Amino acid sequence: MKQLMNSVKKKAGERERTAVLRLEMDYELATLFDAMTEKNEDLKKQTKLKLERIRQELLRLKAL
Repeated sequence: MKQLMNSVKKKAGERERTAVLRLEMDYELATLFDAMTEKNEDLKKQTKLKLERIRQELLRLKAL
């Protein structure tokens, strides 16, 4: 029974983390758009790195 409860809690935590990551991804995509519009190369690089980290975590959670 404990294993079942732990599994349910883990799944709920993963769903919550996935939702947060998707919000972060939306924000970073908007930031990337702004950087591209302003031709800000430094911000573009930073944002792409953040997006890659988010992508990796989503893949780890199997949410993509």
